[in-house]
Amino acid sequence: MYAVVLTGGKQYQVSEGDVISVELLKDAQKGASIELDKVLMVADGDNVRVGAPYLEGGKVVAEVVDQIQGEKVIITKFRRRKHFQKVTGHRQRYTELKITGINA
Repeated sequence: MYAVVLTGGKQYQVSEGDVISVELLKDAQKGASIELDKVLMVADGDNVRVGAPYLEGGKVVAEVVDQIQGEKVIITKFRRRKHFQKVTGHRQRYTELKITGINA
Protein backbone atom coordinates (compact mmCIF):
# COMPACT_ATOMS: atom_id res chain seq x y z
CA MET A 1 0.00 0.00 0.00
CA TYR A 2 1.30 3.44 -0.90
CA ALA A 3 0.03 7.00 -1.13
CA VAL A 4 0.97 10.21 -2.91
CA VAL A 5 0.89 13.27 -0.62
CA LEU A 6 1.42 16.98 -1.22
CA THR A 7 3.48 19.01 1.24
CA GLY A 8 5.68 22.04 0.74
CA GLY A 9 4.57 22.37 -2.89
CA LYS A 10 6.01 18.95 -3.77
CA GLN A 11 4.52 15.49 -4.20
CA TYR A 12 5.93 12.44 -2.42
CA GLN A 13 5.13 8.74 -2.89
CA VAL A 14 5.17 7.16 0.55
CA SER A 15 4.65 3.72 2.07
CA GLU A 16 4.40 2.74 5.71
CA GLY A 17 7.85 2.79 7.32
CA ASP A 18 9.45 5.18 4.80
CA VAL A 19 11.61 8.08 5.99
CA ILE A 20 11.33 11.18 3.78
CA SER A 21 12.80 14.68 3.89
CA VAL A 22 10.23 17.42 3.23
CA GLU A 23 10.40 21.20 3.26
CA LEU A 24 10.72 22.64 6.76
CA LEU A 25 7.61 22.30 8.95
CA LYS A 26 8.17 25.02 11.58
CA ASP A 27 5.53 23.84 14.06
CA ALA A 28 6.74 20.23 14.11
CA GLN A 29 8.69 19.24 17.22
CA LYS A 30 11.06 16.26 17.27
CA GLY A 31 9.15 13.10 18.23
CA ALA A 32 5.72 14.64 17.54
CA SER A 33 3.08 12.99 15.38
CA ILE A 34 1.60 14.96 12.48
CA GLU A 35 -1.08 14.31 9.87
CA LEU A 36 -0.64 15.05 6.19
CA ASP A 37 -4.18 15.58 4.92
CA LYS A 38 -3.45 16.56 1.31
CA VAL A 39 -3.54 13.00 -0.06
CA LEU A 40 -3.71 12.88 -3.86
CA MET A 41 -3.83 9.12 -4.39
CA VAL A 42 -3.91 5.85 -2.45
CA ALA A 43 -3.13 2.49 -4.04
CA ASP A 44 -3.55 -0.94 -2.45
CA GLY A 45 -2.76 -3.57 -5.05
CA ASP A 46 -5.29 -3.19 -7.87
CA ASN A 47 -7.52 -0.91 -5.78
CA VAL A 48 -6.46 2.66 -6.73
CA ARG A 49 -8.28 5.75 -5.47
CA VAL A 50 -7.51 9.16 -6.97
CA GLY A 51 -8.74 12.44 -5.51
CA ALA A 52 -10.00 15.52 -7.31
CA PRO A 53 -7.73 17.17 -6.22
CA TYR A 54 -7.58 15.53 -2.74
CA LEU A 55 -9.08 12.31 -1.41
CA GLU A 56 -12.07 12.78 0.86
CA GLY A 57 -11.09 11.62 4.36
CA GLY A 58 -7.62 10.51 3.32
CA LYS A 59 -4.67 11.20 5.59
CA VAL A 60 -1.14 10.02 6.20
CA VAL A 61 0.18 9.89 9.76
CA ALA A 62 3.89 10.58 10.26
CA GLU A 63 6.33 10.99 13.13
CA VAL A 64 8.89 13.81 13.10
CA VAL A 65 12.36 12.24 13.23
CA ASP A 66 14.49 15.39 13.10
CA GLN A 67 14.93 18.90 11.70
CA ILE A 68 17.99 18.82 9.43
CA GLN A 69 19.92 20.96 6.94
CA GLY A 70 20.78 19.84 3.44
CA GLU A 71 24.10 20.03 1.65
CA LYS A 72 25.63 23.46 1.07
CA VAL A 73 24.95 24.94 -2.37
CA ILE A 74 27.63 27.35 -3.59
CA ILE A 75 26.48 30.41 -5.56
CA THR A 76 29.16 32.18 -7.60
CA LYS A 77 28.68 35.52 -9.33
CA PHE A 78 31.42 36.65 -11.68
CA ARG A 79 31.78 39.51 -14.17
CA ARG A 80 34.74 39.23 -16.49
CA ARG A 81 37.05 42.21 -16.86
CA LYS A 82 35.16 44.14 -14.13
CA HIS A 83 37.09 42.91 -11.08
CA PHE A 84 33.88 41.51 -9.57
CA GLN A 85 33.62 38.13 -7.96
CA LYS A 86 31.20 37.08 -5.20
CA VAL A 87 30.76 33.67 -3.59
CA THR A 88 27.90 32.85 -1.20
CA GLY A 89 26.40 29.64 0.12
CA HIS A 90 23.00 28.32 1.15
CA ARG A 91 21.84 25.35 3.21
CA GLN A 92 18.16 24.44 2.89
CA ARG A 93 16.37 23.27 6.03
CA TYR A 94 14.30 20.07 5.96
CA THR A 95 12.08 18.03 8.26
CA GLU A 96 12.59 14.26 8.28
CA LEU A 97 9.34 12.30 8.63
CA LYS A 98 8.80 8.60 9.27
CA ILE A 99 5.49 7.38 7.85
CA THR A 100 3.56 5.42 10.48
CA GLY A 101 0.17 4.97 8.86
CA ILE A 102 -1.94 5.51 5.74
CA ASN A 103 -5.70 6.00 6.14
CA ALA A 104 -7.91 6.24 3.07
